[in-house]
Amino acid sequence: MRNGKWKIRIRTFLFIGVILCLGTMANGDIQKQASGPMSGSGKTFLYTAKKFGVPILRASIKIDNGSLEQGRPIYHIQAEVNSLDYTGFLFRMNNRFTSTVEAETCSPIRYVKEINQEGLLIEKKNYLQILTFDYPNKKMVIERTEMREKQEIPLQPGTYDPLSMFARCYLKEELRPGEDIRMSIYDGVRLRQMVFHSKKEKMKPKGCGEVEVICLESVTPFSTFGDKEGVIRIWYTADGKKIPILLELDLSIGSIKFELEELKES
Repeated sequence: MRNGKWKIRIRTFLFIGVILCLGTMANGDIQKQASGPMSGSGKTFLYTAKKFGVPILRASIKIDNGSLEQGRPIYHIQAEVNSLDYTGFLFRMNNRFTSTVEAETCSPIRYVKEINQEGLLIEKKNYLQILTFDYPNKKMVIERTEMREKQEIPLQPGTYDPLSMFARCYLKEELRPGEDIRMSIYDGVRLRQMVFHSKKEKMKPKGCGEVEVICLESVTPFSTFGDKEGVIRIWYTADGKKIPILLELDLSIGSIKFELEELKES
């Protein structure tokens, strides 16, 4: 019975690796944020996930300074989720995600998942998956390199991967309390139709005084938990800089929070 409970807890943390965009988290020095969201490239957000006050995972999301690909401006958004050393006898994780997006619209071009995990309480997985968004031909090409095969599925307009969704919210969207943001999100597992409701709140991030924030909240089924519904909440500062200071997953087995530990600029 105890082993079964541990499996549920560990799967909770693993799912965050898949969902990482669906959000971000937390804070180190909010006052260091630069001028505004369109100058938001060249930043790295560093997060820690804890359970019962004990750190279990480290996560990061990095937006580069932008570059050109075939003559068009693009951004690369990179995310990593790594387990801490002392969890190794139960689970080990080193998962990486990269999204290439058009700089003007944040529409995805490619989404790459590098999954490398194993342990006593989790299923061993080691694979590379590449999603190519072919909007002119209204299709998505899915490659699993170890299987040496390609699959094509219809691509709906306005479909994002988790990291391009984060880029859109952080770099493009004007977050207004009371307004909804609707998105189709494909993470390599399933297509999700999501509606994020927004509201203004006040909170005290770690190491800071009280700040006004805008919370985006959406209900969605989680495939990891038998498609049971859960709630995703992301808190952004309401000062125009839109720093994502906290992410919460409210699941059937409990709540998990990621807090921003540090914000780096390059």
